[in-house]
Amino acid sequence: MRYFGFTAIAASALMLAACGGGEKAADTTAAATTPATDTTAAAAAGTTSTAAAPAAGAVAAAPITGTIHDVKMIGDAKGYRFEPATITIKEGDGIRYTNVSGGPHDVAFDPAQIPAAVKPQLSANMPDQMSDLAGKLLVQPNETYTISFAKIPAGTYEAHCTPHLAMNMKQTITVQ
Repeated sequence: MRYFGFTAIAASALMLAACGGGEKAADTTAAATTPATDTTAAAAAGTTSTAAAPAAGAVAAAPITGTIHDVKMIGDAKGYRFEPATITIKEGDGIRYTNVSGGPHDVAFDPAQIPAAVKPQLSANMPDQMSDLAGKLLVQPNETYTISFAKIPAGTYEAHCTPHLAMNMKQTITVQ
């Protein structure tokens, strides 16, 4: 019984330590005129959501300078898929992913498959990552996530939806 009491106390202390801290500063960055559900409006506009500059040696996010292409994320009776599953874009373009149905969805790249020279820029161009080269989960219908392909060299990049990878929800992106 004493063991369980100690475990509960230790868990409570850890929770308090993790939740503690000072007040957060107010976000003073002006938002771009986009829907509130677009988690990357600042990236598409070429700004970041905080005033902090990149750390020394870090790569800065490159703003979209070309076309923003729309890709739907769908899960229904036909299966789980990106529409289109294959897309060709130009360097500087962006892709806006929209959760249509069957979520949650995300957009992720296998870090082992991305060339070492490309990985830092692609990572910088993907705000709000859940893990290395994995965008945030889109839970609500019509929620969006935009990735900039500015400063990404020509090549073919394989993306997937982490929650639905076993159901073959994959996409091939060709950057020209």
